[in-house]
Amino acid sequence: MENIESFWTKIKSQIRQTIPDHSYRMWIDPVELLAFDENLVCLSAPNEFFTRRLKENYLEVFQNEFVKLGQDVKIEFKTQEKNPKKKQVPVNGGYPAIPVKTPKAVQTALPGFDSCFMNGRMMKKGYTFDDFVVGDNSSFAYSASLSLAKGTINGAGILYLLGKTGLGKSHLSQAAGHHIITSGLSSRVYYVTAEDFTNEMILALKTSRIEKFKEKYRTQCDVLILEDIHFLAGKMATQNELAITLDYLLDADKKIIFSGCERPDDIPKLNEQLKSRLSMGLITEISTPDFNTRVKILKKKAEPLHCIIPTDVIEYIAQELCDDVRQLESGLFGVAAKSEIMKQNIDIHLAKSVLANLTQQRKRITIELIKELVCREFAVTQKEIISKSRKKKIVRPRQVAMFLAKKYTDLPIKKIGSSFKRYHATAIYSVNAIEKEMKHKGVLFEQVSYLSEKLESGKY
Repeated sequence: MENIESFWTKIKSQIRQTIPDHSYRMWIDPVELLAFDENLVCLSAPNEFFTRRLKENYLEVFQNEFVKLGQDVKIEFKTQEKNPKKKQVPVNGGYPAIPVKTPKAVQTALPGFDSCFMNGRMMKKGYTFDDFVVGDNSSFAYSASLSLAKGTINGAGILYLLGKTGLGKSHLSQAAGHHIITSGLSSRVYYVTAEDFTNEMILALKTSRIEKFKEKYRTQCDVLILEDIHFLAGKMATQNELAITLDYLLDADKKIIFSGCERPDDIPKLNEQLKSRLSMGLITEISTPDFNTRVKILKKKAEPLHCIIPTDVIEYIAQELCDDVRQLESGLFGVAAKSEIMKQNIDIHLAKSVLANLTQQRKRITIELIKELVCREFAVTQKEIISKSRKKKIVRPRQVAMFLAKKYTDLPIKKIGSSFKRYHATAIYSVNAIEKEMKHKGVLFEQVSYLSEKLESGKY
């Protein structure tokens, strides 16, 4: 018994050295060994959700550690009942199973407690360098991300990935994180969004844990991956704390990866101290993929679908959907799903029926149409919405119109701003303000959802 338990302790100890500490405490520490023989290992999980996350993200981690210790076994996860009776778990083979051990109760942490407080976002398993499709639009960003992950980039260890939503910024930043962890360079990789960072700091202040927050990011972090940096516009307290944190990390030669939709100089209400830190590193831009790259992306995305998608259908989707990778995925998955549900072969006719709504929607929605719709719904005139008025009854419709223009047209943010006689920095601020308020699911959320539904349905 002691030998088996010592063996299991050694497995967990090895895993702890290969993954971030907060991930270990959240997902690995609660797992217990239920049964073990030469062919099969049974591990406990507190609930079904926990079991799914273990299978999706940590099955290979466990398998690798068992193999390293000379045990090539099959691993199964079993969800424990709330009040299990002590009994032997039957396993195949002649080795006796060890008794069931009731794992410690795992409860969702309340705000302010360590397990929740120290937890960052989980990086997506498929976001690796091997799974990223490189094209002319992204080759420099890819090379820079890989070089930083390997530690071969010259100059400061800061990388800023620039590009609009859906082009691969998150994929490359997380790929760098995965590479650093799997290569054994460091397990202290923190992946968060700027909104996460802000909310965590606010929580730390409210719960008198700000010193622990500072210690986490300043001294316990080897790699900081911070997404959506434009979210920090106007958040001066967060900007000040982040700027100081960056100084600590840079002085210690740590790695930092930022991503954002705008260049640091173009983000409104960003203090000079933080702006200079963001501009210190290498800024690489990911642009819209060309036709050949879109074809390569679609072929890569089609591999796990386990269905045959003809070349002419791939090329048709690549030709019709040219905005971003997410739009390509939506079209591809839509074609595969309709084929499966309707039991039809995948051909051009099927692809056209799926893509019709996606392509027509983009073609018929214009910024003038959005202005007209918003003005009508908010009872303001088009002259008022582009005026210099700062009255709330004018400013709010103007911000909503800019948000909808960003969402439903292909116009760059600078062009959207000029359409309302505003600087593009103001347009960025307006879009961010609406995005933030919509998360509260209040009146504005209902208004914007209503307008979005009208635009998408074509019923203006």
